[in-house]
Amino acid sequence: MGTETAARPTAGRMRGHVAEFVTDLTSGRAGHRLPLDYSVDSLRIVDAVVEGMRRQGAEPAGRVAEVLFGLGGYLGEVMVRQAGAVWVDFDTGQRERFGQPVGVRMPDGRVWNPLGRVANRFAYGSRESVRTFFLLLHGRDRPGETGSGAA
Repeated sequence: MGTETAARPTAGRMRGHVAEFVTDLTSGRAGHRLPLDYSVDSLRIVDAVVEGMRRQGAEPAGRVAEVLFGLGGYLGEVMVRQAGAVWVDFDTGQRERFGQPVGVRMPDGRVWNPLGRVANRFAYGSRESVRTFFLLLHGRDRPGETGSGAA
């Protein structure tokens, strides 16, 4: 799978990259069958997976870095599907600030770093919940998830 410095997908390839990652996790090919359906509620699973890696004492390198990148991509794709965001390639300044090659732009023009949010969830624990992040997200096209009853 590579390391943290391995080539990362551009914004135009993130949807496909995330779809492949999710297929691996939902089909059992990765040793798991996680119910990831791009819903806001599924972000609880992301929080739980990251917390499990933290509790096991995993280091954020190698395979763990790849999983964190995939989970960050998944958060970004939930933002795309549920909040009207679009994937964007970060410019040089944004790459330096965020430490990531891509992010999402919300309908109001705000740029967010979902890959970094998942990395922060791993580094700092539950106070950096990705589900809570989404629920408090500014600049979305529509509030929350349609039909889930989520606030």
